[in-house]
Amino acid sequence: MDIPNSNQNNRIKSIIAESWSIGWPMTLIMFFQFLIGLTDVYVAGKFGKEVQAAYGIAFQLYFIFIIIGIAFSVGSVSVISRLFTSEKKDEFGHAVNSSLLAAGLAGIFFTLIGIIFSKPIIGLLGIPQVLKSYASIFLTIYSCGFVFDYILLNTNGTLRACKMIKKSLWTMTIACAFNVVLDFTLALHTPLGFKGIAIATVISLFVGTVLNIAYVRRIIRISFDFSLPVIKKILSISWPSGILQIVWQLGVMALFLIINALPDNNIEVMAAFTNGLRIESAIFLPAFAFNMANAVLVGNLLGKKKEEEAAHTGAATAGLGVLIIIFLTLIVLLNAKHIAVLLSNNPIVVEECMKYIYISLVFEPFMAWGIILGGGLNGAGDTKSVMFIVTGTLWLIRIPLAFILGISLGFGAAVI
Repeated sequence: MDIPNSNQNNRIKSIIAESWSIGWPMTLIMFFQFLIGLTDVYVAGKFGKEVQAAYGIAFQLYFIFIIIGIAFSVGSVSVISRLFTSEKKDEFGHAVNSSLLAAGLAGIFFTLIGIIFSKPIIGLLGIPQVLKSYASIFLTIYSCGFVFDYILLNTNGTLRACKMIKKSLWTMTIACAFNVVLDFTLALHTPLGFKGIAIATVISLFVGTVLNIAYVRRIIRISFDFSLPVIKKILSISWPSGILQIVWQLGVMALFLIINALPDNNIEVMAAFTNGLRIESAIFLPAFAFNMANAVLVGNLLGKKKEEEAAHTGAATAGLGVLIIIFLTLIVLLNAKHIAVLLSNNPIVVEECMKYIYISLVFEPFMAWGIILGGGLNGAGDTKSVMFIVTGTLWLIRIPLAFILGISLGFGAAVI
């Protein structure tokens, strides 16, 4: 009678171990990306609240530009992870080659668009003129790195899908080191000033791209072919994720514009909102890491035709991620003031940032559960469900309530 229970326990342990084997490297990769962002915010703060606020706006636009790359990597991981564990080796090679070429071409296109149109785009935003001048410079420089970011996103996804996550971890460790060191060096110790923040990012993206291409070359077919059917399959999975990313980033920009409409301290609140997003993203590192891990795990199992095990693995991965999120949330809540002071010496910015932390972090574990399960759905190719759920909650609930409560009813920044 004990044998079934023993087998069940071993199965659960195996699922958790498999989730953790991909989850912890992804968590470190996400941590390195967070560390870069945190360093950027800290260094920007050395140049004043205007530069810090402008950086936050430019960085949100930066993400809008690379949305296609992020979404395309979701589709690539879903397709490549299933082909990697299947018997379709030729189709696997076509998928790796084709996705990399498509990502590179898209990156070149958006690099050119960003360089040409950065200033007009910033000019359309309803933000103070002093922020526009800084933000346009940030975005123009960031645009030079879009092509590297697109390739880096794609190759990182390919390495994850092919169970080479530690290669990706090594790349991001080196890229992070370059970015952090260059942030302080170029921005604070050269005539480049605040421009050095963006230049450091571009250089680190280039370094990461070179390293990842060296790794991916080992699994790329010698004859670099392009398969349109494979690209169509990837795009059929990617487009809902792309729409979701656009909706999310536009939602964040909408919140910035709502904050700009506040009658008092709007620039300080923008800077606090930028800092709060960074702190929140730190807590969410494991959630996004396990989201990506879940996509690979579910995709690999579906490639082996193990549907039931894929469902169990998805749920177990979500549970493991939520436990980590709860632990991190408690740490940040207990140290909110110290963390806020590290990012700004402006008392209003610190106070508003603390409010953001106390209010938003209460709901982090619930959001983490949904995000990680969404990764499993992405791995299964069901990106539409994730798109509809997130879009509805953001644009039908959060944004309207932020405007009504914060502006129309006058409750201020705390409810936004």
